[in-house]
Amino acid sequence: MSNVAIEFSQADLWLVNGAIALMMFGVALGLTPDDFRRVRTIPRAPFAGLFAQFVLLPALTTAAVVAFDLPPELGLGMILVACCPGGTYSNVMTWLARGSVAVSVTMTAISSVAATVLTPLNFALWGSVDTDTRAILTDIAVDPWQVLLLVVVVLLVPIVAGMLVRQHWPEFAARSDRPTRVLTLVLFLVIVALAFAKNVDLFLDTVTTLVPVVALHNAAALAIGFGIGTALVLSPPDRRAVTLEVGIQNAGLGLALAFTFLPGLGDVVLVTAMWGVWHLVAGLTIALLWARHDRRAGTTRAVAGEAT
Repeated sequence: MSNVAIEFSQADLWLVNGAIALMMFGVALGLTPDDFRRVRTIPRAPFAGLFAQFVLLPALTTAAVVAFDLPPELGLGMILVACCPGGTYSNVMTWLARGSVAVSVTMTAISSVAATVLTPLNFALWGSVDTDTRAILTDIAVDPWQVLLLVVVVLLVPIVAGMLVRQHWPEFAARSDRPTRVLTLVLFLVIVALAFAKNVDLFLDTVTTLVPVVALHNAAALAIGFGIGTALVLSPPDRRAVTLEVGIQNAGLGLALAFTFLPGLGDVVLVTAMWGVWHLVAGLTIALLWARHDRRAGTTRAVAGEAT
């Protein structure tokens, strides 16, 4: 993979940031203060997931980048994705998987707020571990405070605004939840399509490298979530929520950061964009397989009950 600048205008960048802010506003329409307080009543599952999200995943991603001596731009893209909070569609996928939606919502709420500090901090920390990726960060002079400011604008401000709308206009928030989710998903896919369309030659040159790496990275993220849930003997619904929360990253935020601070690194942008598409496919597949397993298990139990 070569270090090639990706074509993306300032107007496109505003579209990315606006889409992420709208996405987080839509998520916040379904949040209440109880979602943050709930961690006191079900602390083990959310804390396990957040530990996997913000500690294990970035650390193990960086270890893999170093161990396999990956190209620095590719490695930096993987580290950037690993440092992002959980994706906004993990709640829906957890519901489809018959997992614990309460745990998923709690993790999304806390991780999105925590990401305003932890995402810039983690990216600066883990991106500096490998000498090659550290050289890139040094050359482009990424200021963690500027990253923090962008994350606050596209995450924290929309979350606070959405929660205020939910508190003062609950009926409007309830009516707007589903349309907002659909709109933000469409916007995100449009952004990804736009990035690929403007750089189709670069994408075609790197697709055979990108897809296997992104697929393995996403599988590792899902495995980390499932592994920590299993190690702590979480209930199946809680384990499913943690698995999907860790495996579904906010790739949209990653794209916003990549376009803003790493515009000359097309490989980083493409890795992040590919992640954004792949994790939706992988997460949805796993959710439907879990739901199918439960339906079959229920049928088996019913038949066994009739036989007795």
